[in-house]
Amino acid sequence: MIRLLLLSNSTNHGGGYLDHAADALRAFLGPRRRLLFVPFALADTAGYSVKFRQRLAREGIEVEGLSLDTGRQQLEEAQAVFTGGGNTFRLLARLQGAGLLDPLRHRVQAGLPYLGASAGSNLACPTIRTTNDMPIVEPAGFEALGVLPFQINPHYVDADPSSSHMGETRETRLREYLEENTLPVLGLREGAWLRREGAALHLEGANGARLFRRDTAPEELAPGADLGGLLAGS
Repeated sequence: MIRLLLLSNSTNHGGGYLDHAADALRAFLGPRRRLLFVPFALADTAGYSVKFRQRLAREGIEVEGLSLDTGRQQLEEAQAVFTGGGNTFRLLARLQGAGLLDPLRHRVQAGLPYLGASAGSNLACPTIRTTNDMPIVEPAGFEALGVLPFQINPHYVDADPSSSHMGETRETRLREYLEENTLPVLGLREGAWLRREGAALHLEGANGARLFRRDTAPEELAPGADLGGLLAGS
């Protein structure tokens, strides 16, 4: 059974790192006291792992950072895995280069609990095509874990009607994606997350989301929404 907890963001405005989702994280992990952290979305992987380890220590959870060298064995022994945010292109390229993308996918498909924030949530999708990040590196393709059958756009921001900005809105960019692709996109606002338990999928957190489909008006979704229909056929 695939189990996912996918956060739009790791820090809410005015709050501390992961504070807004701490209750959900504890509930999702249950009795598990060890967590494998994937830090490759940031350049300073050691510092990122220390930050995550210190935060999770407050929850009584022991954290080990995933290594590019010993990652396969670490994944085999992991109780759960959390992929941190940062640059999605760098994250994917590093996992591909170390040969860790397929082993991670297989473990998650086999039931390893997977948690992610921002780039880590993008990684759960079929591809990373709906990330907000700049392609600072070139991965060997955009295919990601594919443990969801649709795309996520984290940090989704609604257009401000009072703004003088004349560039593309987030909605415009997602509509452009759907001109060339058919998979739906869930725009996750900050403070929102998805929880998947097998065939069950729900939108949780303090804020909602918008669902974009090809040739269809966007659908507004409130916290608590049952999104199991998006998993049909997966």
